[in-house]
Amino acid sequence: MSKLFVPKDYSPALDLYRTQRAIAYIKQHFQDGLANTLNLKRVSAPLFVTEASGLNDNLNGTERPVSFDIPDAGETGQVVHSLAKWKRLALKEYGFYVGYGLYTDMNAIRRDEELDNIHSIYVDQWDWEKVITREERTLDYLIEVSKKIVDVICDTHESLLESFPELDTKISREMVAITTQELEDMYPSLTAKEREDAFLREHKTALIMQIGGKLRSGKPHDGRAPDYDDWALNGDIMFWNDRLERAFEISSMGIRVDEESLDRQLTERGCDDRRALPFHKMLLAGELPLTIGGGIGQSRLCMLMMGCAHIGEVQSSIWDEETRLGCKKAGIRLL
Repeated sequence: MSKLFVPKDYSPALDLYRTQRAIAYIKQHFQDGLANTLNLKRVSAPLFVTEASGLNDNLNGTERPVSFDIPDAGETGQVVHSLAKWKRLALKEYGFYVGYGLYTDMNAIRRDEELDNIHSIYVDQWDWEKVITREERTLDYLIEVSKKIVDVICDTHESLLESFPELDTKISREMVAITTQELEDMYPSLTAKEREDAFLREHKTALIMQIGGKLRSGKPHDGRAPDYDDWALNGDIMFWNDRLERAFEISSMGIRVDEESLDRQLTERGCDDRRALPFHKMLLAGELPLTIGGGIGQSRLCMLMMGCAHIGEVQSSIWDEETRLGCKKAGIRLL
């Protein structure tokens, strides 16, 4: 069923050719800025991993990965949901030192995604990961890195507007950090998404921190797998989207679990069976580096900077018939 939202009097600012040029401009300028700012090196990444490795991201634990058999290898492959665990293992295998990290283009299929203006079964994002010290496992460091990412986004946006004067989008460089518990205390009668909308409507750019664990209401703000982010040290970077009139997530990121937080979160989420998987055994044994990392949506970033109404305007995917007809009627051009 279509969940299409059509902004009033919407018309794309760029024609098809200029749209493709703007997408390429954003992606090239942003990834260069991100790499330079966070001291990251580009690496190649897998489209799929083996089921037995435990490296796939379980997201909220309900999404089904796209699986297939590999007869010659005697393995079952899974198209990645994200590279949250693979990146950390790669940092170890490639011998990265503290203060250095990697980034890569990540493409995924999330077959169970609910389709709407900002969600697609096709995911494209920059996945990045960096080695840190134990002393840097703090909210202050999380906020510091998040502000650097926001600055790269805003620098890219300002450069884009100079090259594509047809665009008139606005985003704020002033990021406010707030925990999910503070949000719940501030808006106790609202749902989690309504709290985000209310806060971003006022503050425009925010880091919503500590996602995954239960709040005082007994419910988590949102779902998080228990085996990559430390729920006490993670967050979502969000901007206010004027076109869609809502809070708009650009990045899910965080300081990753150490031995203690992984042990605690596996038990809390009822996932103790994962302790036997190769990745988890290495982590619990202290054999992996301490890291911070995240994913930054490529299509999401293009949508925000270009003022697009639908993610299908900046990526090619599959949509239900009602969405396709609704977009055509509204003048929303799906690639």
